[in-house]
Amino acid sequence: MSAEFDTMSAMEMRLRVAAKEISPVELTRRALTKAEATQSTLNAFYLLMPEEALAAARIAEDAVMKGAPLGAIHGIPFSAKDLMAVKGVGYASGSRTMQSNVATVNAPAVERAKAAGGILIGKTTTSEFGCKPVGDSPLTGITRNPWNLTKTPGGSSAGAAASVAAGITPFALGTDGGGSIRIPAAFTGLAGLKGQFGRVPVWPTSATPTLAHVGPLARSVKDAALLFSVVAGLDHRDPFSIAGPVPDVLGAARASVAGMRIAYSTTLGYARPDPEVVKLTDRAARAFEDLGCHVELVESVFETDPADLWTAEFYAGVGIRLRSFMENQRELLDPAVANVLEPALSQDMRDYYTKVFARYALRESIRKFFERYDLLISPVIPVTSLNTGKNIPDGLSDRNLVSWVYYTYPFNLTGQPAASVCAGLAPDGMPVGLQVVGRSCCEDDVIRAAAAFERTQSAGYNVRAVGI
Repeated sequence: MSAEFDTMSAMEMRLRVAAKEISPVELTRRALTKAEATQSTLNAFYLLMPEEALAAARIAEDAVMKGAPLGAIHGIPFSAKDLMAVKGVGYASGSRTMQSNVATVNAPAVERAKAAGGILIGKTTTSEFGCKPVGDSPLTGITRNPWNLTKTPGGSSAGAAASVAAGITPFALGTDGGGSIRIPAAFTGLAGLKGQFGRVPVWPTSATPTLAHVGPLARSVKDAALLFSVVAGLDHRDPFSIAGPVPDVLGAARASVAGMRIAYSTTLGYARPDPEVVKLTDRAARAFEDLGCHVELVESVFETDPADLWTAEFYAGVGIRLRSFMENQRELLDPAVANVLEPALSQDMRDYYTKVFARYALRESIRKFFERYDLLISPVIPVTSLNTGKNIPDGLSDRNLVSWVYYTYPFNLTGQPAASVCAGLAPDGMPVGLQVVGRSCCEDDVIRAAAAFERTQSAGYNVRAVGI
């Protein structure tokens, strides 16, 4: 299979599969071969599933040859992050504490992607229980960024982003409890979407059930919309699952943004971004003006940084899951993760519920904010890149494992849809992400804006094979 498949979109793949121009078996074999070949450099996969993937690809190919009805992603390889259950294979959540765990069910998103004809080739790496926005864990080691192997691809959907950016599969399923889709999308030049909370069902129950999302990472906004449209929708196994219709994100990816009201914030009121990041997001804001949008600079979106509200909820949930290991086998855990779980586990109930009600107040303030705007745009992360092996960038040592990210975790607290799209390349040659946040349940607006902006950008940001 030629190198054109490194950059080919899932949209084109599905058309060419249906036209019998390319073979699902060969697509799958190529993805598996490239995944195996890059493990020693990228380390994007926790495990590969060659036998299962090729068996599914043969079935998909047989359906094509017989002229049977084809699914929306028929014959297209994809991967799933190791915070998601895949029946019959390891389900370790990036942790040595769970390395012998095997899932007995498929997560709904995995189930739906496979039912739509997608070919699951394996599970990708994650930081331990998704606790860090960088790409390493004691179980799987360091996952690296295809743009520069000395850099992290971000996390916690580290392997998902690295594999898609390297051209292994055109898209992947990740999870996002505080930015874990948007952060690696930004670090690797991809499109990533966290839909409205509950839009894509999360089951089995997450360690952070009021914050967790499942969503796509892809080499284009259209491909992200395609995978999202397959996995979104009501599932009664998730008590937070939304019963209403899924917005037409595929149609939105082709729509104009003229007339949209956009708030642009470089800091949200508290962040400390690098100047190179601000230059690119300033340029993005001007691009939206050129597209016919009304863009207003709004520096203080939040009265205070909501990091403490997020930390109290996220790390308390993971801490309860890992409490016995914290008390009896702490040496199995990532030391940085163990250190941040300890204070979360020792929270006083009154303090915890004070933060819970503060979170509800935050949601209401943001609901009112979005009465004036259709969208909010901002940086995704405050830096252009981060070296592997580091948890926190230089100059932000006063922040914790996740609070240095600044821009993403607030919208897990509010539950709104949010996407990352590549804003361009910084002087160090690394991609920078633009965050697009929409009103509650308006994923179509988010995709509409992200796709329109993507069309203004130079080609070539979405795949990188340097050093592989």
